Amino acid sequence: MDTMHKDQKPTLTKYHTTLFTVLWLVVSAFISIQSFAQIPEGILTVRPVEIDDVLINPGIGFSTFQMFNGDNHQANQDVLRAADLDRYENDRNDQENLHHPATSLAYFRILWSVIEPRQEEYQWDYIDGLLQLARLHGQTLMLRISPYKGKPIDDVPSWYRQMVGDERSFQHVKWPVDPENPLYAECFGNMIRELGRRYDGHPDLEAVDVSIVGWAGEGGGTRLLSAETMQNLIDPYIESFKRTPLIVLLSGEKANQYITSKAIVGWRQDCLGDLGFWADEQNGWTHMYDYYPQTIVNYNMQDAWKKGHVSFEICGTFQNWKNSQGYGADEVKYIIDQSLKWHISSFNAKSSQVPEEWESLINDWLKKMGYRFVLRKFSYPAKVRQNGKLSFQSWWENKGVAPCYGNYVVALRLINKDHVIILPTDADIKQWLPGDIVYEDAVFIPPDIGPGIFDLQIGILDPMLEGPRINLAMEGRNAEGWYSLGKVEVQ
Repeated sequence: MDTMHKDQKPTLTKYHTTLFTVLWLVVSAFISIQSFAQIPEGILTVRPVEIDDVLINPGIGFSTFQMFNGDNHQANQDVLRAADLDRYENDRNDQENLHHPATSLAYFRILWSVIEPRQEEYQWDYIDGLLQLARLHGQTLMLRISPYKGKPIDDVPSWYRQMVGDERSFQHVKWPVDPENPLYAECFGNMIRELGRRYDGHPDLEAVDVSIVGWAGEGGGTRLLSAETMQNLIDPYIESFKRTPLIVLLSGEKANQYITSKAIVGWRQDCLGDLGFWADEQNGWTHMYDYYPQTIVNYNMQDAWKKGHVSFEICGTFQNWKNSQGYGADEVKYIIDQSLKWHISSFNAKSSQVPEEWESLINDWLKKMGYRFVLRKFSYPAKVRQNGKLSFQSWWENKGVAPCYGNYVVALRLINKDHVIILPTDADIKQWLPGDIVYEDAVFIPPDIGPGIFDLQIGILDPMLEGPRINLAMEGRNAEGWYSLGKVEVQ
């Protein structure tokens, strides 16, 4: 056995030296990382508490149909045939929808004959009234002007009928007039151009639904149109609506390819929830299994949601789903999950009442539909100088399935008993896709505010900076819609 004299000192072998070196490098790196990762002195960090509430926000969620919040009419008229504003003169203090979610959207579908009862004489006062009512009810207007529907009572304007004659049978069963007649694109297109000239960019107009042919303008027979006619019908929308978003039906591959090559558009589709409404009559064909997934892919619209609004309309009503189709929670959840996969932002349920047993499913749907912003972390200096910069770092999460498509403004607010200062940032929330968003910026402190302690708040404002419009999924919201972050000292 080897022995060591008590006066001998242990020696490091090459193995020990190498091990020591490695351990030292690991410890040093750890110390370096820890030092680098520390929040610098003088920087405050806030981590807001998330909430799980259903949020009513601009441009997303359910829409009321042919009515506003609190009206609770029977929304059984698919296309409005009269300019009647009196039916909406209800108690403005009662905004509750019976067994239907409150919403920021009102969807209206109106006949061409209502808007242009006489050639080149337009009832803009009706549209003006709808926009004003939408604002009074905390909503924005989604609008489709439909050229006609199937019954003679829902015909094209009488002056146009006199121009083209009484014939009502053409290449497609849903064409009561011939769209290949150049007069059709000219006259209907002129109305759309005038609509755009008057309303493009209106703050209360959420979107315009592109409508060219078919009953209620739902696109029946679009694929049969000649290229020239199809373009002549679509061009007025592209030319006239540069600021208000357009939504196009998935009703013809060539039409969709044409409009998406010319403009940023969203898309919409009717009959969400058709798992077999007419399957017995159509050899098993359904919208949910045999149309939506195939059409979205074949029309190359899978990524359109990144820039344009996706909207669906219910097939039948919720009562039809339950009573006629026999749907249960599993079927409803399947429909919801599919719509979220397709990045839905809004849903027209035709103002039909939600069965009580499905309310929790609908609430979960509303928490994911469109955008849902949570501020996870916000770091800023505890002290700033007059005429200096307030630099900040923020981490957000969009827990929805789509971005926000409006030009809303992320802003900070400094407030104390003497001053209220709003400091807009350059954040473009239209780029905030689902998932994490890291945003860093700096805003200048005005030179004319006195030194003092200020409350620091954050909000997402309307484009006119009139006040916060978007609710965040976090605690700390005050009565004005701002969210408190903490204190900051201006020196």
